[in-house]
Amino acid sequence: MTKTETFASRSTGEADPGFGVYVHWPFCLAKCPYCDFNSHVRAEPVDEERFVAAFRAEIAHRAALTPGRVARSIFFGGGTPSLMRPQTVQSLIDAIAGAWTLAPDAEITLEANPTSVEAGRFRGYRAAGVNRLSIGVQALDDADLKALGRRHSVAEAIEAVKVAQAIFVRTSFDLIYARPGQSEAAWRSELIKAIALAGEHLSLYQLTIEPDTIFERLWRAGKLQTPDEDLARALFDATQEIMGDAGMPAYEVSNHARPGAESRHNLIYWRYGEYAGIGPGAHGRIVTTDGRRAQAAEKHPEMWLTQVETEGHGLVENTLLSAEEQGDEYLLMGLRLREGVDATRFEALSGRSLRRRQIDDLLADGFIDESADGRIRVTAVGMPLLDSVVADLAA
Repeated sequence: MTKTETFASRSTGEADPGFGVYVHWPFCLAKCPYCDFNSHVRAEPVDEERFVAAFRAEIAHRAALTPGRVARSIFFGGGTPSLMRPQTVQSLIDAIAGAWTLAPDAEITLEANPTSVEAGRFRGYRAAGVNRLSIGVQALDDADLKALGRRHSVAEAIEAVKVAQAIFVRTSFDLIYARPGQSEAAWRSELIKAIALAGEHLSLYQLTIEPDTIFERLWRAGKLQTPDEDLARALFDATQEIMGDAGMPAYEVSNHARPGAESRHNLIYWRYGEYAGIGPGAHGRIVTTDGRRAQAAEKHPEMWLTQVETEGHGLVENTLLSAEEQGDEYLLMGLRLREGVDATRFEALSGRSLRRRQIDDLLADGFIDESADGRIRVTAVGMPLLDSVVADLAA
């Protein structure tokens, strides 16, 4: 961290957000119609050994830029990381542990799909060192799973979650709501079933129509109807109510956990810590001797592979962030959290104070609250308008 960031953390008592490593496995068996992630389908088997060698080169490159860090977390995302062989995961964990110091209690998460084939690998991932599994269930309704392009059934999803809970100390699964044709009553019923199945953590994402997806094309053609603004708000409010009553309140806009069960890796992002992004399309934020840098790798897997093999890394962006950009990013990430942001740390990052008039206006509207220690949080009323709140505070 920079001197100003370290001072801000110490002066306010805010914990060091820490350092994590994100590894992106870009391959899927099929492209879901709602997905705008960097995921790719290949007809031929992926050469995992070649990709492992490239991942190792990327890890070495990022480690040279961030010496002496202690990695508090590793996150295997995608794509579909559960398509990797367990020995591939083991190789990458070993490479990360060799490049940085891996904290003894490091959280190591892998995203998985709940098909029976992938669930069969769960024990192998646990033996490789993964200690947290995040499962892409997405719906507890077979017709909706089909409409979402998922390749598993509800029965398979339930079985996969139970298998994961028997193997891993920590698990989570995802659901998408505000699906086409979904009523508030149906979502309430589904969410209650999910809570009964869940252990400590649920990620609940409101469906959005993303650019350049099949859903966008269907929506523009009038062939896909999504909930209107009032229903979408009712679904959001119902989610907060049910999850709060179940003892799993939102600690971030879309993430709910029992106290102490939050995703430590994602908290590094939202608290504006450091993270190295490894793999095709991976993003990173690291602090070097000249300041905080925004990094991004080549998205196309084969082009990334060639670049790493010829240049030693796959970066296509490695930009020094200005103080203003750092302040804006801190607000954008931190205000997603229920704990909010520290005004003193914002000043240390951006070189300016938050404007009193904007704060007072948002307080008057009930969109934020402000504590005596200088923390600003978005309220339940303001959370559905988060983008506007961030823009007002950053102005």
